[in-house]
Amino acid sequence: MFGAGTVAESAPYHWRDGGSLPRSPLPMMAAYVLSQELGRAVSVAELWQGRAGDSSALVPADTDLARPWTVQGMEAIVEDWVMGGLVDRRRFLAISGAGLLAIVAQYLDGTAGRGQYTSRMAPPPGADPLVDQVEQHLPMLQLLDDEHGGARHLPYVGAQFRAVGLLIHEGGHPPAVASRLIRALAEIGQLAGWMAFDAADHGLAQRYFATALRAAHQVNDLPLCAHILGDLSFQAASRGHPADAIALGEAARRASEAAPPAARASVLSRLAYAYAAAGRDNDFAHTRSSARELIASRDGSREEPRWMYFLTDNHLDCQAGYGFVQMGRARQKEDGGTKGRRFLAQGTEMLRSGAYDVPRGDPSQRRAMFEGAWLALGHSAYGDLEAACEIGQIAADRLDAVRSPRSAALLHQLAADLRRRQRNPHVRSFLPVLEDALARHAPSTPPGR
Repeated sequence: MFGAGTVAESAPYHWRDGGSLPRSPLPMMAAYVLSQELGRAVSVAELWQGRAGDSSALVPADTDLARPWTVQGMEAIVEDWVMGGLVDRRRFLAISGAGLLAIVAQYLDGTAGRGQYTSRMAPPPGADPLVDQVEQHLPMLQLLDDEHGGARHLPYVGAQFRAVGLLIHEGGHPPAVASRLIRALAEIGQLAGWMAFDAADHGLAQRYFATALRAAHQVNDLPLCAHILGDLSFQAASRGHPADAIALGEAARRASEAAPPAARASVLSRLAYAYAAAGRDNDFAHTRSSARELIASRDGSREEPRWMYFLTDNHLDCQAGYGFVQMGRARQKEDGGTKGRRFLAQGTEMLRSGAYDVPRGDPSQRRAMFEGAWLALGHSAYGDLEAACEIGQIAADRLDAVRSPRSAALLHQLAADLRRRQRNPHVRSFLPVLEDALARHAPSTPPGR
């Protein structure tokens, strides 16, 4: 959670056998780690027999989120963000299993119902110029993420989220203005959640996503609700929780049934990756194919959500590409058979068509680094070490400009792969360069699981 060396490997034996009590916040951290590993809640009181209390600095991501799916419930959650402000020192701990699914339970069991506001309420004449400014600012915030990675500007985007939350908290707006503010909160919250995910701050990401989902629900923006559920699914799969990812991804698919083709295709691409993480290659192939068909069927007759600007045929192919690499690497570890190599070959071919080699200055720098890292991992697993080093170098060269711990974690994995292959001349030449770049720009810190 806080990196190697926070707790000595022998310390838990002293806690268990000697009855010693670690300093705060270690009791909370220990309870959290055990909860994640056991798949059930283990409280501080249960673990330490009442001798230690909860930590005010470390709190689960679902703290105080169990509220009614009403405007009042959403406003109570928004109030917590506003009151926390920029001086909030809480560290939100990522949740999984029943805890994660509970915060979106109404979308899992189909009981979410409808929100209070009519979808896309038309603004009255002389609409509020402040709300106009908020809405016009949204596309620029998304470009910050695309070019610089989630970690660089997350505090700024979080401040924008709180600013809109403050306007909602103050109240007194006509229904059309309130609806626009809540929709803006949902869009900024989704973006902040994605950036926190990219920054490997998984508990904070879950909290942003959960709040954004509440807001999107209140304005009955089902495509955005589905998009947020898809993000939660992708995050869960990336954290190594495929069962959660599938449950969330299938809920996203149901929520997206009436959405425009691009939004549905994006949701299906997230569900496909969840199936890949679970090793369900047939479901992966079917779902990926359905996403591709939806993109191909677009005829311009339906307006696509503005926030779906990034999705293209090639983007879908590259998402499938790292799904194939994920499955190929897992298969190789299991049996080393031909199926794993076939998956790796398919994945690297798809990723070769993507953004990995776009020049510096192109606005897709984070995508380029992420896809390049996956492509290098695919070549490394396949045994093409020259290509792995060549493409790894291109990705590593972006570390000084892109702050994306999610992408950097893949490069750390590449370095681990290459350390086992140091007899190869390409590896001997490239590995020290990669390790130096990672040490300078992306020191390894375990992401919150």
